[in-house]
Amino acid sequence: MNLKTIDLCAGIGGIRRGFELAGEYRNIASAEIDEMACRTYEHLFRENPRNDVTSEEFKKSLQVLRYDVLMAGFPCQAFSSVGLRQGFEDKTKGTIFFDIAKIIKMTRPKVVFLENVQNLLSHDKQATFKTIVDTLDRQLDYHIVGVTHDKNGKPQYERSAFLRNSRDFGVPQNRPRVYIVAFSRAYFGHHISRLPKEAPKNRLRKPIFESLEDVLDKKVDSHFFLSSGYLETLEKHIVTQHNKGYGFGYCIVNAPNIEKLVANTLLATGGSGRERNLIYDPVNGASCAGMSVKGKYSPINDKFIRTMTPNEWGRLQGFIGYAFLDENGTDHFSFPEGISNVQKFKQFGNSVTIPVIEEYALFIQHCCDTMYDAFSPIEKRIFSMYGNEFLLCSLINCELANHMRTDTLNRYFSIVYHYKLNCFRVKELASYLDVSAARASQIVTQLTKIGCVHHEPDGTYRFEDLLSFSK
Repeated sequence: MNLKTIDLCAGIGGIRRGFELAGEYRNIASAEIDEMACRTYEHLFRENPRNDVTSEEFKKSLQVLRYDVLMAGFPCQAFSSVGLRQGFEDKTKGTIFFDIAKIIKMTRPKVVFLENVQNLLSHDKQATFKTIVDTLDRQLDYHIVGVTHDKNGKPQYERSAFLRNSRDFGVPQNRPRVYIVAFSRAYFGHHISRLPKEAPKNRLRKPIFESLEDVLDKKVDSHFFLSSGYLETLEKHIVTQHNKGYGFGYCIVNAPNIEKLVANTLLATGGSGRERNLIYDPVNGASCAGMSVKGKYSPINDKFIRTMTPNEWGRLQGFIGYAFLDENGTDHFSFPEGISNVQKFKQFGNSVTIPVIEEYALFIQHCCDTMYDAFSPIEKRIFSMYGNEFLLCSLINCELANHMRTDTLNRYFSIVYHYKLNCFRVKELASYLDVSAARASQIVTQLTKIGCVHHEPDGTYRFEDLLSFSK
């Protein structure tokens, strides 16, 4: 099944690329506001992502798109009580999730895929995540994989159902993240009962990189080695922290005493993310130990300790050495000219681990295929529709299916598609259907009765714009 996606809060396109790797997905719209990330996204995908999900103009532009899956790596923000008390449309300004919720309501995607930091589960005493579940489940009518309901219809879930770690998906990085997959009840109906109870927990295929050693560069510039003064400062700091009972401080992730080499979480903030992922590199370090390097206030340390390189972070996130390889093994990932190392670290640290996304994309594809295969012919016809056309035909099917033959229902669907939101007269409908005026009048009366059509003051008829209730 071919599915079209939109990529919101897109960053440099990690979620998009994960879905593309799964096959049968094609992205048709993107949104990102960070200019440097936009430059990299445009460089990689040859598309301009400069759109703002908070913009009403952008939201309206999405309504005319025929797409299936909404993807978003949205920021974690304080908003929980507003969503539960008043509904997501009465949001406070700057809460991106509610902008995404509004887009979901306005465009009715078949599937929603969301990614966020681990802290989302505990944020605001767990109220933030509770609001997200309530918004998707109750207010937008989506089934969330991992959520059940008690006898009173209240959502029930284990937070662990949404937490996955990159190290289980073929890369040696300890990176716990929250992933949410939700399927539209309007589109899939009772077939949702066929869905698995949980999302993927690991990569079943061969790991991309077996060990941290597999991602390390063979040749590393002296610039990445710590100065002796800075390393001494880090060593003193970790002693101070440990004396206070804290576990914070720098970490050499490939130290000889570590049995299984795995990197710590890469952070977009830069400095602390790099200090928690220092590398012992005697091969490259021996050639520059004691060397004075421009920009460093003391000579390079003689313990051969360095930070990781941007390329190494790129491998740990699946961008380099995996996601952009062609069939000949040539890697086509690159940054545009002029992107500094600081920006490279930030963009990789701020992104997703692509192999995790790929597994989720495969999971979504399998779920959609399983449900679609069980559809009736009418359900398959409706599934091919989008937006207002889908809502209208779903309403017609719900109200009239028990009283009509399949070919008659299909004729009614064709009327919706033909006239959309344009005005029409009974005689025009009779001519289109090649029926008598009396029969056309009966059809209009029937459609009016179930709320699909309304009578205009000038005597014409028009299909209701059901999406207008989503604005």
